[in-house]
Amino acid sequence: MIYLDYSANTPADPAVLERFVNTEQTFHGNPNSNHPAGLEAREELARVTDRIAARLGVAPAELIYTSGASEANNTAIKGIARASRHVGKHIISTPLEHASVSGCLTALQEQGYEIDLLDVKRDGTIDLEQLRELLRKDTVLVALTAVDSELGTVQPVAQAAELLADWPDCRLHVDATQALGKTALHFDGVDTMSLALHKIYGLNGSGILFKRRSTPMEPLIHGGVSNSIYRSGTPTLGLAAAAEAAIAPALNQQPERTEIIARHNARLRQALAAYPKVRINSPENAVPHILNLSVQGVRGETFQQTLAAEGVCVSVKSACSAAGMPSRAVLAVSGDRRNALSSWRISLSHLTTDEELSAFLAIIDRCYHQLTEGKA
Repeated sequence: MIYLDYSANTPADPAVLERFVNTEQTFHGNPNSNHPAGLEAREELARVTDRIAARLGVAPAELIYTSGASEANNTAIKGIARASRHVGKHIISTPLEHASVSGCLTALQEQGYEIDLLDVKRDGTIDLEQLRELLRKDTVLVALTAVDSELGTVQPVAQAAELLADWPDCRLHVDATQALGKTALHFDGVDTMSLALHKIYGLNGSGILFKRRSTPMEPLIHGGVSNSIYRSGTPTLGLAAAAEAAIAPALNQQPERTEIIARHNARLRQALAAYPKVRINSPENAVPHILNLSVQGVRGETFQQTLAAEGVCVSVKSACSAAGMPSRAVLAVSGDRRNALSSWRISLSHLTTDEELSAFLAIIDRCYHQLTEGKA
């Protein structure tokens, strides 16, 4: 098997698994309990949170543990919208967002909120001038992805935050699921930010929501005590410790890992350029971890399934997106529905080997000729 779907999920680092098991075996108490075992667990949770916050450059009280980025996005977007409904019901976002963001916006729209989506330029970035024009007194939230999961485009989060500085009642939510460990995180001017640990060799079912202390937000989950008033439920100390174990190498080794991945990306781009019906959709300045392409006249699902039959794992759109629909990101960038329907994604890792890429390129050559032969 050749695994090239690291943006959907990554294998858990053995050190992360070991940290989870050791923590769960060492600290038996519920961190919410008022007895010695509970106190020990609560103190360890505080120490872990302090260290994660220090690595991210935020305050410990600004971190909320969640079950993943989907819950974090729902908590932030719905929570801010509801807490700010007395100000207005206008929200600005993009067509590039993950389903957990776009789904929130659809749900809010059905509740009377007005949603504007920004245009996307040919390089895959949002139109900041249009953002400036769309902002108004009743705008309560701008929701942006830091790195698009399908194209790998790095969005101008810092510049967007600067624009919002003149709008004190408007909050900025950033989905940084695909940014952590791949590019710099910008917290300045950001009110909430979602992170997922299973994208950086951590555990599934584990996420973090950064929420600035001054940002008004209603909780999504009510009932019960936790380490945060914004997310009820028993804190899972083992998952928090595992999150720390995943974040540390993701940040410390980011330059070295990215250098390896950039070399793989360049090799693929050069090899794929030899095929006349292949179109690279990811812009040159995208993170190298993600490479989106289309093969003219072949549906993305068809190429993906043909590769799967050869033991190659790639994605068509985000793993959480609905099947049978064109990629919203590719459609937004290219304006070509057929091209968007033909698109699929390769996502790379520092664990990807040169031997795997050689085998993959041999397989893609066979699949390309098999699927395009006789097509105009």
